[in-house]
Amino acid sequence: MQKIHFKAPNCWINDPNGFIWYKGRYHLFYQCFPYSAHWGRMHWGHAVSTDLVNWEEKGIALFPSKTDDRSGCFSGSAIEYKDKMYIYYTGVNYTEEDPENINCCIDDTFTAAQLMITSEDGMKFDNITDKKTVIPPIEDKKIGDKNHTRDPKVWRGKDAWYMVLGSTVDKNGRLLFYKSSDLKTWQYLNYCEKDGFGWMWECPDFFEIDGKGVTIFSPMGFFNDGNGYDSVAVCMLSSFDENTGKMELSENYQLFDYGIDLYAPQSTTDEDGNRVVIAWARMPEAVITEKGEWCGMMCIPRIVDIKNNHVYIRPHTNVKNSFVTKLSAPKKSGYMLKTTLKNGESINVGGYVIKRENDKITTDRSEVFNIKGNYRLIAETPVINDGYELEIYVDEHLVEVFINNGEYVISNVVYGLTEEITGKNYDLYSA
Repeated sequence: MQKIHFKAPNCWINDPNGFIWYKGRYHLFYQCFPYSAHWGRMHWGHAVSTDLVNWEEKGIALFPSKTDDRSGCFSGSAIEYKDKMYIYYTGVNYTEEDPENINCCIDDTFTAAQLMITSEDGMKFDNITDKKTVIPPIEDKKIGDKNHTRDPKVWRGKDAWYMVLGSTVDKNGRLLFYKSSDLKTWQYLNYCEKDGFGWMWECPDFFEIDGKGVTIFSPMGFFNDGNGYDSVAVCMLSSFDENTGKMELSENYQLFDYGIDLYAPQSTTDEDGNRVVIAWARMPEAVITEKGEWCGMMCIPRIVDIKNNHVYIRPHTNVKNSFVTKLSAPKKSGYMLKTTLKNGESINVGGYVIKRENDKITTDRSEVFNIKGNYRLIAETPVINDGYELEIYVDEHLVEVFINNGEYVISNVVYGLTEEITGKNYDLYSA
């Protein structure tokens, strides 16, 4: 049983998949290479929770078994229909395997198709006989790319089902929209693109809150500055016309998380109807323990709201309410810290420095991120408007800083936090 942050069970994990409240439990599937703490031929791992706080591992749910997914089961989503769980995901087939590591391919070349698998209970999946392709590899280069089209997110519209895929044409990222009346036969509708947002859009999501649409996607090559993690998750207010499949994106955007480490967020509705989202925290190095080696974890589940045309992303109520035990002294990890920061003030949380300057929050992980490579050490929000409140969730390998109940968030992977906290006054709470 894991608590608060779901972490890789002695292997590699990345994108959250198939996140859904189904038959009284939250199901979190995730990209997984179960044999090593390195990326490889993708499977889907599976965990369940009744409260988004305590997570129970359930092992491998999806694995390669067909021609269209023989090289991996990439990302996708889940929906419930007539008491059954329907999972949609991208299957890939390598054009040429790497002879030194057959779990990877040469020059990122593969074909991608969209597949479906169903389950009567959300626990048992027949990978051998049930799975089938619903959208074959795209052949029309004007619509999308044969290999870089992936990560189906499916939702129910007014009179039909809709799917959005991430893709690329002429090295510009785009979204593709499909429609179905039976969840099996899908008709291409339209596409949406926007200049200046990288060459490929991964892990798209679309949902509405109080009648306002929100689109989230992860554009690859967004920064294009030579630093590690030049891909990032962005969110925009949007609108979607179900008749034409046309999406309009706002001229303004914001980052899902200003720490840049979080990627591929996926949303669902919780048992109370709130829009809740979870994302993968990218870890450049594995963690070695007595029990094994693991790499990759998820952020805490977050509720998404809209206020004054701004997307707020705050800790899920269940997570927040689990931190109720007041601590009299700091510890290494597993706590929540509350404080306020005005301009010129700062707090050092175990070597992770948080400052407020010019009405922006900045973080510096230089002392707790001694990792080789061009990784970003400094993070910064835009100008903040709503106040001075900080709520900081501290895990041994992830610090999440929520500003003014989710006006902005900075989350960073760390290695080597200490127990010492200096600077501003604060209150500590343990789960």
